[in-house]
Amino acid sequence: MEDVIILGTGCAGLTAAIYTGRAQLNPLVLEGSQPGGQLTTTSEVENFPGFPEGIDGYAMMDNLRKQAARFGARFEHAKVDKIVVDGATKQLHTAGAVYEAKTVIIATGARPRLLGIPGEKEMFGGKGVTTCATCDGAFYRDMEVVVVGGGDSACEEALFLTRFCSKVTLIHRRDTLRASQIMADRAVSHEK
Repeated sequence: MEDVIILGTGCAGLTAAIYTGRAQLNPLVLEGSQPGGQLTTTSEVENFPGFPEGIDGYAMMDNLRKQAARFGARFEHAKVDKIVVDGATKQLHTAGAVYEAKTVIIATGARPRLLGIPGEKEMFGGKGVTTCATCDGAFYRDMEVVVVGGGDSACEEALFLTRFCSKVTLIHRRDTLRASQIMADRAVSHEK
């Protein structure tokens, strides 16, 4: 029986691991399919306190993980399929095991969304549609591409793609981008 099991290794999950570790609760952190969360694919994080020049997303998440481990957090790869609450005990069911804990912290974060347009799912995964410019940008070298969205993430992905692509078009549904002004200005003023 674990005192605390944390689901997720993004900023929230690792922060929970740091605090519960410091409280000597010996947290077990279950990593899903993308350890470190979405920030591991972000080329530059400029809005996280303590990094005036920004930091690479992967490096930031690696630092948070090391800090959590320093305070006793343990890490295992496991995808939880079901949680059963039986009184004070929480059972977490995976393909290969059942974990039990007094407390479960769910910090599974965000996931990229597809648009839901016809043919999109068939084109996902290396066939023309992606949700990760830093992962797949090089595959679109010298091509014209479209990024859908108007927030900081969409602007950052579009800017990253300008390294490879001949033209990047940003499509969004509002009159103005909802990205921070600095990200919107960078995206709109880029020559590509």
